Amino acid sequence: MDKDSLIPVLESCLGPRADLFDERHQSAFRLFNGFYEGYPDIVVDLYAATLVIHNYAEISTDGVPLVEIAQEFYLSKLPWLQTVIVKTRSAEDQEERRGQIVYGEKPDRKVREHGVWYALDLTMHRDASLYLDTRHLRKWAIDNLQGKTVLNTFAYTGSLGVAAMGGGAKRVIHTDLNRKFLNVAKTSYTLNGFPIDKKDFISGDFFPVVSRLKRSGEHFDCVFLDPPFFSSTDKGTVDLSESKRLINKVRPLIADGGWLVAVNNALFLSGDAYKAMLDELCADGYLHVESIVPIPEDFTGYPETQVGEFVVDPAPFNHPTKIAILKVRRKET
Repeated sequence: MDKDSLIPVLESCLGPRADLFDERHQSAFRLFNGFYEGYPDIVVDLYAATLVIHNYAEISTDGVPLVEIAQEFYLSKLPWLQTVIVKTRSAEDQEERRGQIVYGEKPDRKVREHGVWYALDLTMHRDASLYLDTRHLRKWAIDNLQGKTVLNTFAYTGSLGVAAMGGGAKRVIHTDLNRKFLNVAKTSYTLNGFPIDKKDFISGDFFPVVSRLKRSGEHFDCVFLDPPFFSSTDKGTVDLSESKRLINKVRPLIADGGWLVAVNNALFLSGDAYKAMLDELCADGYLHVESIVPIPEDFTGYPETQVGEFVVDPAPFNHPTKIAILKVRRKET
């Protein structure tokens, strides 16, 4: 595709997303997913009145013309935009990967989704501090976790646990290796008026934290397991090809009748392979797949905007980010 043809593609992808805009410009969603809508070198997200353009080109300079075209297009179509940030994934400079303000002055610091506020720090990390592909999972948490106790592992900025609190959860423990990320979660609590108990924000490695919770006899009605694609510390390795091991690690922490929410975002792991692994875990009768949570269409592309195919077939999931809700039954002792 010629670079000049990007504008009509952006135009055609804007229409199906019209219902996602809100009058107060407080929402967050993906405006354009080039991986599935025709231009894999560029992705565009909206956070309130801040536009975040991701330059995914292997040679970053190759993506610059596309970024400039997209910036001009959205500023003309959405004149209420206040700020534009460009994140250059292949840049050698860390600040460029985290994002540089190229228009306006102050990025938005919060968004509202399903009635819950989420704090933002859009240039803290190469990601944008709120994962937009798990929006439906946050809605599931709001709808299902009232009065429940929750453990949010690999919490990042805590959005899944914040959603649980928004749904009336009794208690949520967040754990992540990076304390800076957990501080964003605390800010989300403040935005919503949730009480902050410092003991519920645990900065530490997944493996010893989970082991410590087991030793203390903790049980939770729901555990979120959303590990990064790959992470390694001196305490252990998180590799999504080893999802089975991670799931078994947290199973003892889940109360009878509780949920284990397993998220796998390995791009090259097929949906069939992941589902087969889950089915193997369920063979003993103490786990079963209750439901699969789909990824929003602004992320996958719409039927009329999708171009090409996924690297591997994600079915029965609809995207390489594969989310399964597992129901847990504990053995009687």
